Amino acid sequence: MSKILLLGSGELGKEFVIAAQRIGQTVIAVDSYENAPAMQVAHGFEVINMLDGSELDRIVAKHQPDFIVPEIEAIRTERFYDYEKQGITVVPSAKAANFTMNRKAIRDLAAKELGLKTANYRYATSAEELQKAVTEVGIPCVVKPLMSSSGKGQSTIKTEAEIKKAWHYAEEGSRGDIVEVIVEAFVNFNSEITLLTVTQNNNPTLFCAPIGHRQERGDYQESWQPANVSQKDIQEAQEMARKVTQALGGAGLFGVEFFLTDEGVYFSELSPRPHDTGMVTLAGTQNFNEFELHLRAILSLPIAEITLEKAGASAVILASENSTNPTYSGISEIAALPKTDFRIFGKPTSRPYRRMGVALTYDTLETPIEEVVKKAKKAASLVTIKP
Repeated sequence: MSKILLLGSGELGKEFVIAAQRIGQTVIAVDSYENAPAMQVAHGFEVINMLDGSELDRIVAKHQPDFIVPEIEAIRTERFYDYEKQGITVVPSAKAANFTMNRKAIRDLAAKELGLKTANYRYATSAEELQKAVTEVGIPCVVKPLMSSSGKGQSTIKTEAEIKKAWHYAEEGSRGDIVEVIVEAFVNFNSEITLLTVTQNNNPTLFCAPIGHRQERGDYQESWQPANVSQKDIQEAQEMARKVTQALGGAGLFGVEFFLTDEGVYFSELSPRPHDTGMVTLAGTQNFNEFELHLRAILSLPIAEITLEKAGASAVILASENSTNPTYSGISEIAALPKTDFRIFGKPTSRPYRRMGVALTYDTLETPIEEVVKKAKKAASLVTIKP
């Protein structure tokens, strides 16, 4: 059996560890704070600053893992190339992890090298450069730090007066040593989807049914599967996802995000790991959830097929206050609902808008997906988090 070093121990990492435990793998969970969700179910844990390359080197030498599985962006990813040379498998690959932890590398790969359709974009490393970039791409536009996740530091500029504020917000939400942002022209899209894409070492690339999602503050609020997408758009998205994941290499599950527009499909972003919108698969929508797929691909266990079993939806349970000991009410109410499930992530502290849990609903594939999403939102609203 294999030893896995999990870098980042949030709710996605927790579900990955549970999947790994079920088939006898050993997992060491790493994060910057104690009692992170994945640490609660792992064999061991380490608390370090993952942006410190020497600390990363120390725990890799200490644990001698077979696999390094990144779960977050804030990691000194350039060290991964050395670990690969040592014979450790970095998931999906050192190149994939390094490129996708930085929006600049992945966007340039997609747009310039692979010729995928993307929003018009520029980069900026100062408020003055941001002003120039906004002038070039036009208003409205979206500003995102190159190093961030879950919508941190992301904002939409609708007037010139908002440019300076957007820069300061990006500074606050950025991870890493250098603050740099990507400025994207606003894409007039009809919907957004995540296409979970599974690359395998010795077998073909597989695709899950498309997942629809709605965002606020750059972070997802609800997701649903299957999303209503035309066959033409699905094929276009699959072809783009295949190209970009092949260019990055390695085996594992990628969350590839797209905008669907009247002019076709636009590539948006990519994560080289299970995706937050993919938590809908915990509702039993597929024969394997996204965490099981990631694990099986990593371990080179063949995946014969991915089948869509049910319609499902997820809705996030958010905190509204700061707390060092959050408590939950409404659990009995959500548990009493038919065709409904939930997860409480077990985060030791809360802050406004922090994702603390998720409500999951499911029904037959014939059920209108809007009804399933409505049930998930209602279920999530029953849970209250108190300090």
